[in-house]
Amino acid sequence: MYKRLGTPLVLGMLLAACSGQTASDQNTASPAGETAGPATWSDRTKSQLRQAIDARAAHGLDQMAFNVSASDDNALNEQALRFAGALARGASDPTKLYEVYTVPRPSPDLKAGLANALRAGDLNKWLDSLAPQDGNYKRLSAAYLKLKQQPQAPEGQIADSGEAIKPGASDPRIPAIVRELVILDYLAPDAAQGNGYAPTIVEAVRRMQADYGMKPDGIIGDEALAILNMSDADRMRAIAVAMERLRWLERTPPATRIDVNIAAARLTYWRDGKIVDTRRVVVGEPDTETPQLGSPIFRLVANPTWTVPRSIQKKELAQKGAAYLRANNMEWKDGWIVQQPGPKNSLGLVKFDMQNDHAIYLHDTPAKALFAMVQRQRSHGCVRVEDALGFAEMLAKDEGVVDEWHRARETGKETFVKLPREIPVRLLYQTVLFDKDGEPIVRNDPYGWDDRVGSALGFKAGKALRVQTGAADVGP
Repeated sequence: MYKRLGTPLVLGMLLAACSGQTASDQNTASPAGETAGPATWSDRTKSQLRQAIDARAAHGLDQMAFNVSASDDNALNEQALRFAGALARGASDPTKLYEVYTVPRPSPDLKAGLANALRAGDLNKWLDSLAPQDGNYKRLSAAYLKLKQQPQAPEGQIADSGEAIKPGASDPRIPAIVRELVILDYLAPDAAQGNGYAPTIVEAVRRMQADYGMKPDGIIGDEALAILNMSDADRMRAIAVAMERLRWLERTPPATRIDVNIAAARLTYWRDGKIVDTRRVVVGEPDTETPQLGSPIFRLVANPTWTVPRSIQKKELAQKGAAYLRANNMEWKDGWIVQQPGPKNSLGLVKFDMQNDHAIYLHDTPAKALFAMVQRQRSHGCVRVEDALGFAEMLAKDEGVVDEWHRARETGKETFVKLPREIPVRLLYQTVLFDKDGEPIVRNDPYGWDDRVGSALGFKAGKALRVQTGAADVGP
């Protein structure tokens, strides 16, 4: 059984890229001693292309059509480059699927790679080098193939007998329901076993119902089962989408970086190629989504001020009076509402300044209770970091500016500490992670962003089950 989100997670592992030579390196390099010659198709290379395309389910691309019967060189070149592009950069273009997508992508010279492979008379080595080589991509591939090969059940794992399960009842479906609640983070891994619908399980169901806009009565009926019940077809689609998103990413990302998984609302800090820290974050709610950005942190800001964006001024503060502004340490300045430093500041006590055109950054928050929530899509688009002061201290130490950071904090005023080198940040969206055993687990899709990727890969639309959170405060 391929699960949805389980605990504990190997956080960030899905986003680890393969090591070694990049696809771009492999496509542009010529083997030593190779002599230039015409790049023509032989019976062998034609057969290799057809076999590779026939085996495309290993990459979740089997719902896409390729012309494997092409015979003339131009048609073969076209199909080979299209298939190679799908492996090397993705079969879809995220910059066309999303209004904002600036995460760095691979840019191999596929035409040169194809020409070199044809001259060598061997397509297999080149094609095999293009997709991500890391272990998690291979695990996704194996999971997809296993699901594809087994009989497809039209519904999920939990049987729907037509009878709702009420608190205090006993039902043979409870163990499977508990397993899914653990996977979705609503229950601890050591949750009670057995067929009884115990109070702790009821409370978990109520929290889930509230997040999905249902009446939180704890009764497990059709709506609640729809969230807990994922079919094999849904799992296959999610895994194929996860592979596609990995193909969008550069194969050798910066060894020191910060990855934020928007879908899981989790941050992973990589230092010299190793994960040194993971923590919860709060990201944009479904109507003010956090975009998928590649944008570096270039300085820490102690005791930040917050200039309220026009959109929040109009939507959240237009009806507030002068008393509200005074109570929240806000004032008008040059036509803008500016919140002064202090414990009530919506940016908290530290801002991680990033360079992008979308006013998106990481920051602290006074609304600490949000980090305890399961669905943490509750901001206006920026990323709020759990224990942001502790995280800032960690970055300052690692970058050798901890003394400057301490002095900046002690001023009580907005003070900037420039980092000696920028730290790349990738804001990514992944709904498939891995549990501690390396098994793929499918999480919910809070923004519904899997739909457009799945459609581009040829899959039918999945379930339209979306969290309904609502921003908890006026902060960014």
